[in-house]
Parts: sequence; structure tokens; C-alpha cells
Amino acid sequence: MNTPAIHAMGLRKSYGDLTVLDGVDLHVPAGQVFALLGPNGAGKTTIVHILSTLLPADGGQASVAGHDVRTDADGVRGQIGLTGQYSAVDGLLSGQENLQLMARLHHLGKREARARVADLLAQFDLTEAAKKPLATYSGGMRRRLDLAMTLIGDPRIIFLDEPTTGLDPRSRHTMWQIIRDQVAAGVTVFLTTQYLEEADELADRIAVLDAGRIVAEGTPAELKRLVPGGHIRLQFADAATLESAILQLPDASRNGDALALDVPSEGGITSLRAVIERLDAAHLDIEDLSIHTPDLDDVFFALTGHSDTERTPS
Repeated sequence: MNTPAIHAMGLRKSYGDLTVLDGVDLHVPAGQVFALLGPNGAGKTTIVHILSTLLPADGGQASVAGHDVRTDADGVRGQIGLTGQYSAVDGLLSGQENLQLMARLHHLGKREARARVADLLAQFDLTEAAKKPLATYSGGMRRRLDLAMTLIGDPRIIFLDEPTTGLDPRSRHTMWQIIRDQVAAGVTVFLTTQYLEEADELADRIAVLDAGRIVAEGTPAELKRLVPGGHIRLQFADAATLESAILQLPDASRNGDALALDVPSEGGITSLRAVIERLDAAHLDIEDLSIHTPDLDDVFFALTGHSDTERTPS
């Protein structure tokens, strides 16, 4: 039970003089969603390809479901499913035929294959479109079929490489729910994405990859605490009260012409209470109050696209 779903140490990969991965360590507990964030070219897909045995690493070690990716590739493949960035469905076949083909590739018996295909078509809301040609499928339907094909062999670990790229918001939310359902059933999901909202919604833990290195890792809340920018926003009824509040809160900054002040804060109760007590002591009324904390966009911009000396410390 304590065996991690994925464990990697010192992964390295280069193409000629271009270093893509420069000593990457990963530890992914079973039954979680682990999200890998990073800009284009950071090495996210390369990591997925190494862990799914599609690409050999130049250095380092990695195991998936307890199987070494280098010496036991078949053992890894027997435990995983992979949905890549681009649709892998056969456009000349129907949705049902695509799933039946995948069932044959997994050596399922005829009866088992029929039952598995029917279950997946129902689970992914594709039953009505099962026998229709892929040309009639929307982008969201194709991605759902992609994921259904990934699950045909009942994998315990799923690699999803930017699975919602190009989908409309409704289709994206549908995919999110499907992913949550898989995790609730005990599946581990390794997700790469450029949608920071997606990582925030789904991930138990997030690693930020930049220039081939992991520059930060933690829960979404932990990562948000790494960057400055949190503040308490105070709204006042009139300019006179605003000016009096500035005298009580010398660290605050004006928020444009909105009769508001922004007071630096980490978002804790202690700092909020101190601000309120100071204004109460001066008999100053607050019209409105809100707490603003950094989001993953702030984390992403602070931690990626910089040299080591420029990057916000983590």
C-alpha cells in the first residue's frame, strides 16, 4: 500500500546540445491527481513519454506501479493508460469500433470485450453516438472517446497529457468530472496541463517544471503561499474615512479611485483581526472587505521563464 504510483530520481534527457530534462525527481502517491505545470518546451511531454516507456531517459531512474521503466517496460505498460495531446482515435471507424479495436489489442475475450465497450460507452455518454462515424463527433466527444480507449484495459495509473486542450468550457468541466470519478475509484492520474484553473480544480499535488527542472512542488495552497501579493482590500464609504484609514494603516496602498485600500497580508486570521481592531479603535467603519490571495497564475509567472537568480525563491 505504501508503494508510490510513480517514483523518479534524477531523470535526464538531451537532444544533442539541448537539455530537455536536467535531473527531475518525482514522487506520486497512489490514488491522487498529480499535475505537472510548465510553459511550452519545459519538458512535460518528455516526462510523460519516459514514464510511459515510449522514450528512454539518458540518466536517472524511474518506476511506475513498482515496475522499473527501463528493465520492466511490459510490467509498466500492463498498469497504465495514456491519453496524449492529440486525438488517437481512428477517424474511419465509429466510436464503438474504436473501442472494440482497443479491446482486441488488450486481448479481451469477445464476451468481456462487448461488456467493457458497452460500459465505457455508457460511462462517457457516448451510447447514442456509438455507431456514428467519427466525423460527426465534436471535439469534446472525441476526447471522451480518447479517454474511454485509455481505460479499456482497466489501468491503475493514467497519464493525461493536456487532455482538455481546445475544448470548450462545458466539455472541459465534463472531462474534469470524469477524472474525479476515476480517482474516486482508486485510479492515479498524472496530468500535464497549461490550464492553471484545471490544476487548481483537480490536483492533490502540483509540480512546476521550468527549463527541465522542478522549481516548486506542493499542494495548490502551498504553492500559492510561495509568492507575494496577498492582501486585504478595504472599501470605505467616503474619501474622508479613506484618508483617516490611511493614517491607521501606513503599509496600505490606495486602490485607484475606488475609495479602497489594499493592506499586505498572508490571508491569515491574525492579520485580518489586527486590521479590523486598528480601524475599530479609530472608530472608522468599513463599507466592504475582501481577502485576496495569489492564484496559480501568480505562481506560474513567478516561478517560470526566469534564470535561477531571477526566480522567486521556493
